[in-house]
Amino acid sequence: MKQTILIIAEAGVNHNGSIDIAKKLIDKAFEAGADIIKFQTFKASTITSKKSEKAEYQKKMTGADEGQYEMLKRLELNETHHHILKEYCETKPIEFLSTPFDLQSIDLLKDLGINIGKIPSGELTNLPYLRKMAKNFEKIILSTGMANLEEVKTSVKVLLSSGLKKENLTILHCTTEYPTPMKDVNLKAMLTIQKELNVAIGYSDHTNGIEIPIAATALGATVIEKHFTLDRNMEGPDHQSSLEPDELKAMVAAIRNIEIALGDGIKTPSESEKKNIGIARKSIHILNNLPVGHILTENDLIMKRPGDGISPMEMDKVVGKKLLKSMSEDDKLNWKDIA
Repeated sequence: MKQTILIIAEAGVNHNGSIDIAKKLIDKAFEAGADIIKFQTFKASTITSKKSEKAEYQKKMTGADEGQYEMLKRLELNETHHHILKEYCETKPIEFLSTPFDLQSIDLLKDLGINIGKIPSGELTNLPYLRKMAKNFEKIILSTGMANLEEVKTSVKVLLSSGLKKENLTILHCTTEYPTPMKDVNLKAMLTIQKELNVAIGYSDHTNGIEIPIAATALGATVIEKHFTLDRNMEGPDHQSSLEPDELKAMVAAIRNIEIALGDGIKTPSESEKKNIGIARKSIHILNNLPVGHILTENDLIMKRPGDGISPMEMDKVVGKKLLKSMSEDDKLNWKDIA
């Protein structure tokens, strides 16, 4: 992972099972300036039973006549697809990533040479899965939707005890609802994760719009993940809660600007503002005409621009000094004028 904020454009299953759509998603993610495009790797037969119902948002988007199994079966990417898409990413270039949802999928991605393991929220309580992820990927990004803090701590303990180094773990705060209502975002929980676990943090966003990922960036997220699609009107479970390409581009641009604006945390005049110090600040000036030898009082002084003379912060050192020359109203006082 780069030291800068890592932006993951989550294509997920928004390819609708089409390799051509998947390639167009790669094009758009690259054009938007994302670091990574991420898909999902699974077999319907190993991720869900044939009796499993869809989530409510999935029913709303794709109908309630079929179950999860039938829906996911249409959205699978086979091994050949993975090779094609990874190679296509290399021509851009943009990094290819995919989330494995079962043990066999971990093997597939490992064989592809993927070096970051992305754990989805639903697998946070899957013990054998967590162990295998830690053993197969040097770096892990863990999403924490639907989890409480103790569950997060338990999953992290499993990962670390299975060989993952803590400095190679990033934990993403997340709310698993599509789209996520603003009242359920609870962005401060990301900071709680950082405080309690002393790990790199990030945010996986399912809200409408781009303001919450931008806010997460300002709060210190090192990874931002956001779903996107070619067109929100396309058929499929995740399209309506995804960004369209222009919105993704705007989000990336905003995050990059905030990343620059956050700076290094040292409070000091910037190079661009140094030239304005003398113009905007004030220095000690003479209020009225005064003769040589006059002993200065506070009533003889006025603070005016420019600020290239004696600082007003030095006023107490000036009061009581004798003028070495006569001075006129609005004259700027200098140390050589007094003794």
